[in-house]
Amino acid sequence: MRRLSLRTRLLLLTSGLLLAGLTLVSAVVAENLQRYQLDRIDRQLRSFTDLVSRVPTTGPPTTADPRARPELLDPALDLVGSPSLVYLDSAGTVVGGLHSTQLNDATLPSRDNLRTMRADGTAVELPAADGSGRWRAVARPTVGWDGRVVAAAPLTEADATIARLRTSSLVSGALLLVLLTAAGWFALGRGLRPLRRIEQTAAAIADGDLTQRVPALASPRTEIGHLASSLNTMLGQLEQAFADRAASEARMRTFLSDVSHELRTPLFGIKGSTELYRMGGLPERTDVDETMRRIDLEATRLTGLTEDLLLLARLDEAPDGSLDPTPMDLRTLATDARHDLRALDPSRPVELTGPGGAGSPGPAPVHADEARLRQVVTNLVGNAAAHTPPGTPVRIGVGTAYGRAVLEVADDGPGLTAEQAGRVFDRFYRADRSRNHAGGASTGLGLAIARSLARAHGGDVELETAVGEGACFRLSLPLLADD
Repeated sequence: MRRLSLRTRLLLLTSGLLLAGLTLVSAVVAENLQRYQLDRIDRQLRSFTDLVSRVPTTGPPTTADPRARPELLDPALDLVGSPSLVYLDSAGTVVGGLHSTQLNDATLPSRDNLRTMRADGTAVELPAADGSGRWRAVARPTVGWDGRVVAAAPLTEADATIARLRTSSLVSGALLLVLLTAAGWFALGRGLRPLRRIEQTAAAIADGDLTQRVPALASPRTEIGHLASSLNTMLGQLEQAFADRAASEARMRTFLSDVSHELRTPLFGIKGSTELYRMGGLPERTDVDETMRRIDLEATRLTGLTEDLLLLARLDEAPDGSLDPTPMDLRTLATDARHDLRALDPSRPVELTGPGGAGSPGPAPVHADEARLRQVVTNLVGNAAAHTPPGTPVRIGVGTAYGRAVLEVADDGPGLTAEQAGRVFDRFYRADRSRNHAGGASTGLGLAIARSLARAHGGDVELETAVGEGACFRLSLPLLADD
């Protein structure tokens, strides 16, 4: 059965149920018809025996020879529904009777069976003397003398009617079963067509085409429609999951390549300096001092890079695990950021305003780790100083906007393209994509760390920029609750 198709199994099941139903209906109809005919014959026999038994006589009535007037006797017996009438005395001996001329004695009920009948009007079934058929008989006591009268009718016609009914039911049922089975085959084929479409879609997806979707095969309120909708949702999630995995693998490869390069550069510098010293290439003390200074710079750069990577790893694993939050105000960080910018470039104008450049600085109370937020602001300020020409004005805005505490670092520099703005928070991303940067220069982790720290506090760092219109980095954090 498991090797058969779903269409064949459904068809066999429905055909079996249909066959069982037709058989049951045929049996019930035949049984009811047979019972009806027996009841009808029994009523006729009881009525006839009641009528005959009440005729007052002093002995068995005289019965004429049935062969004398068959044209009168046979229709009369058929009319009352009793082709055979028998009188029995008290000893059970047949003392008279008559029957249709169309019957012979061999086809009548045997006299021994007639003697055993009870004269209470109960209808009984008796076999013919020669076993050729069945009879229905009723006995009543006579009036005026001690005897019984028995009326009997053959069941030949009733049995023939039942046989014809069963034959017609069998033939019509077989034809109906064949027709409905053929109709069911085509109906199931049409009904299962959506499942075949789903199967084809699944096969295409199994071959690697994740863009395939199940077409709208039926109304979403039907089982097939609901299944198609659920499958499309699942397929969309699978496609997105595979795309995310591919993108994650691509980012990981890029990340490992960048990490390898960033680690290799200072390590090669340190190793080259030590090889030069070992080969005697530093004869003067001043040469040794300069080489040690370069080694110290590369080691410092390597240490900072390692610490940044460890911080990002901790933030990825447990964003709030390394925080020590306390109540504070972002205005403190904004004031310190203005002093840091002036120290880095005294010629650079620095303005301290409210969010969006409107008004004066406002309060921005938050519950945060001040040291980590200071690291965020330092990265934002250092980014503005490193990627804008000297003397470019910078605005630092702080206050409350849209129900959140906000600190902005905006510059009037060259700005970024949309593609650069979309990747500026990626790790190791630099807008110029140059790997040849001086020691201590940015490794492309500052903004990634800033965003990770902001999100660990329940906030975020956003960028608004356009080519030629500068850039505005906005740190937003949840406000400190009033209590």
